[in-house]
Amino acid sequence: MMGAQRRAVLIAGPTASGKSALALERAQASGGIIVNADSMQVYDTLRIVTARPGAAEEALAEHRLYGVVPAGQRFSTGQWVRAVAAVLADGAPERELIFVGGTGLYFDALTKGFADVPEIPEQVVLEVKQEIQALDEAGRRALLAREDPGTAHRLKVADPQRVLRALAVKRATGRTLSSFQSDQQPGLLAEWDIERLVLWPDRDVLRARIARRFETMFSSGAVQEVEALLAQRLDPALPAMKAIGVPEIAGWLDGTLTRQEAVERAIIATQQYAKRQRTWFRNRMGDWPRRTL
Repeated sequence: MMGAQRRAVLIAGPTASGKSALALERAQASGGIIVNADSMQVYDTLRIVTARPGAAEEALAEHRLYGVVPAGQRFSTGQWVRAVAAVLADGAPERELIFVGGTGLYFDALTKGFADVPEIPEQVVLEVKQEIQALDEAGRRALLAREDPGTAHRLKVADPQRVLRALAVKRATGRTLSSFQSDQQPGLLAEWDIERLVLWPDRDVLRARIARRFETMFSSGAVQEVEALLAQRLDPALPAMKAIGVPEIAGWLDGTLTRQEAVERAIIATQQYAKRQRTWFRNRMGDWPRRTL
């Protein structure tokens, strides 16, 4: 006799939309396990800056994959997928898993599958970026067609970012991006009973929440976190070093920005990020039920 189908709840949404609070409410009601699906909340050091659940929230329900990666490391989507696979393997089958976050690629990996492309060295990316910098759209397409015809054929527009990605993959691995994508495995939750949800607050409400949240962060420990991060003297190109709030607070600490300028820039950067997230969810998760909190 086959066991009951395992259950997962997927809660996506832009930053500051109330995802973590909803996930905690659900976990307390069901006894479920909350699993991080946010690419910045995997890093340590930056609990406040990345709005990770605090100790009080973690005491109320089991949380997984939060703050588990040193800020001095890169953590790819492929690594996240492997970490989630380990969570699936050791979780109690009767407990639902509640995935919550704002990283669209992570939800794609759960529901549609993921092409596990190796991490590309920064030097390769920089070399390709310099090579295509002076090329127009036709030039980029011609170069890509020589090295990865499959990707070149698939792209409607050979925009710099997509061409850069495809060429860097080919140069670093010897394989085309399209070949990795053709090997894509099924979504991790392909056999699960899945409940999907995208939080979709009113834009003005979200803007106000973002402004309030960063003001609170600035005065409740975010500055000390950035000081601790800077003390590690990490490569500025690392994801943790580019987390929204880090460059802005660093600018205030070194005197190049006033406190007000740092706060305003961080709020604007967060609003721009939320806009990009909403665009992704609209285009890639258009069939997911929406909820306004």
